[in-house]
Amino acid sequence: MRLIVGLGNPGPEYTWTPHNLGFLGVDAIAERARIRVERPEAKSLVGLGELAGHRIALAKPHTMMNLSGLAVRDLLERFECRPEEMIVLYDDVALPWGMLRVRESGSAGSHNGLKSIIRTIGSTELPRVRMGIQPDHPVGDLAAYVLRPMRKADLEIAAEMAEQSAEAVELIITRGIGHAMNRFNRRVAPAGETDETDI
Repeated sequence: MRLIVGLGNPGPEYTWTPHNLGFLGVDAIAERARIRVERPEAKSLVGLGELAGHRIALAKPHTMMNLSGLAVRDLLERFECRPEEMIVLYDDVALPWGMLRVRESGSAGSHNGLKSIIRTIGSTELPRVRMGIQPDHPVGDLAAYVLRPMRKADLEIAAEMAEQSAEAVELIITRGIGHAMNRFNRRVAPAGETDETDI
């Protein structure tokens, strides 16, 4: 069983915001695998099924982003998974719009949802798929930026990233994270991103 967790905020007012790209990624996997993610469990909405012949549990924490760790801790216990058997999907302001990066482990950077997970479960050894939402102009209030509704052009790119994240997850499950990193991490990291584990 592989646990796949998309990060976001519950509620219709957040659905189409950049901070909910993790939820959109889970939706893309659910559509691909014909899984309904609607059962309330472990402070999340959960769906069970198969992806490329592998048993998976899809989850959207419903604790609000900054408390994602509470849900993830319960999900790991419920599905008897180790952190390294989980895959976390989330937005990342350190990456330009449209760029995906797959990582096997590492720090949370500036992402409060991932900070909550690492703090709560006590491990940085968790595979993740990062979806870039870096603004193309100076932003005074980053929190407001990630919680505002996306523009039409952003929505189109977000849909593409959600599909790519589903591809990345399937590749991680079927061929291993190294293959996924080779497939999606080929582009040069943007200025200021120095994570050697990404490359």
